[in-house]
Amino acid sequence: MFIFIHNKAGMLGLTIVSIFVIMAIFAPFIAPYNPYKRVDDFLLPPSSEHLLGTNDIGQDIFSELIYGARVSLLVGLLASICVVSVGTVIGLISGYYGGMVDEILMRVCDIVLVLPTLPLMILLASLLGTGKFYVLILAITLTSWPGLARLVRSMTLSLKERAFVEAARAIGATDPHIMVNHILPNVLPLVISSAVYQAAGAMMAEASLSFLGLGDPSHKSWGMMLHYAQTTGGWWANKGKPCWWWIIPPGLCIATFVTGLMLVGQALELIVNPRLRRR
Repeated sequence: MFIFIHNKAGMLGLTIVSIFVIMAIFAPFIAPYNPYKRVDDFLLPPSSEHLLGTNDIGQDIFSELIYGARVSLLVGLLASICVVSVGTVIGLISGYYGGMVDEILMRVCDIVLVLPTLPLMILLASLLGTGKFYVLILAITLTSWPGLARLVRSMTLSLKERAFVEAARAIGATDPHIMVNHILPNVLPLVISSAVYQAAGAMMAEASLSFLGLGDPSHKSWGMMLHYAQTTGGWWANKGKPCWWWIIPPGLCIATFVTGLMLVGQALELIVNPRLRRR
């Protein structure tokens, strides 16, 4: 914690992430208008009444942006939890048992790794049914777990040969007990730092899939805002000129939040890996 507090980049990232999280939690109190209702004329430029103008049906874009943080952050968080859980479990089992179990799991991992991620997510989202955020979470999870699984496996291969694991076996501890109580706590720092990167990747994946029209149109998200602006001609709807107030803010929010997560992840890596601090 002391190292993290004195890491300026990490604290900057944590500040950015905290601002967006607070914005998502208190969206009903921060947003000046209901983002789902028409509140004024269409395609109004930014003003004191509408800080980021309105879209083609008169909805307040600033309110959309604030509420959009909820879905974007929720999908990123839940997808990250799912990816970390699946990757950690598979990595532990593969590294601890070895043999045929390890061979089968790692071959599946290799197959998923060599497949192009975005096209695979698009295919899965299309097959599972578009329009629901849990479909995005499932598609992201099914395509993103192998990297963490391989990391956890490599650490487990080393840890299972340590003296404290051999001592646990000697006193009759079961394999699940050893994995949960002896190996997992030593893998956990790596898992936590990886979870932050997974959240950033999930955010980008959600935005990409939503932009392509695979998100939930009944809920506001930054990716769906960009999709709607693109499909309704928002790029040139302002008398042949780009409606920058409709296009740029969602993209900036995605880029800023992902950057904040990456800065936090790098700071956590310095804590987890002491060798990085000596460079």
